[in-house]
Amino acid sequence: MRSLERHGDVGAYALGVLDEADRFRFEDHLVRCPGCVVRVGEFGSTTAALALYARATPPAVESVAEAGPALLEGLVSRMARVRRAGRRRWLCAVAAAVVLAVAGPGAAVLAGPGDGAVRLAARDARTGVSASLTASGRGWGTQVGLEVRDAHGPRVCELVAVGKDGSRQTVASWAVRAHDAAPTTTWGGAALRPQDIARFEVRTTDGTRLVTLPVR
Repeated sequence: MRSLERHGDVGAYALGVLDEADRFRFEDHLVRCPGCVVRVGEFGSTTAALALYARATPPAVESVAEAGPALLEGLVSRMARVRRAGRRRWLCAVAAAVVLAVAGPGAAVLAGPGDGAVRLAARDARTGVSASLTASGRGWGTQVGLEVRDAHGPRVCELVAVGKDGSRQTVASWAVRAHDAAPTTTWGGAALRPQDIARFEVRTTDGTRLVTLPVR
């Protein structure tokens, strides 16, 4: 399967309809593609609605054996509109965070509700480090896609999820190269549920906090 075809499997993966082999290949692609991590999160409201429908449907109602072409085309068209709308909200959140950064360290913005994913962006004026992330609830906890701009390497950094109870869980770690202005993108997960997370922190492994993203 080529890379572009893997991008196109986002919806099928989020809805859980890929077979085992294709799911394995897509998850291998997901490790290296933060954009797909974001788009998987954008299907949160769709998967939640389908799960609610499944629970509410009486046992006597038979499942549809096969969807017709018109239904499939309509679903694909709707999913494309949802992805475009979610992408616009994500870009607006990042742009707003840049504006708010002048207010001081740790300024953050949360995108509006509606697609099941939490989106945060912040820049710390003291350290010069900025970060944006999307966090989506999963059955096992929270899946996170992250982009960080940090030109102060070399150093090893990590993203930590801090729970409302004070607990800490490392989501991901990475190495920053010397004088590298390119953003670092990565993804990971935490066992904490989204509603139980108070904030995310980008830190060095020796404990220096670089930027904080509060969950409001």
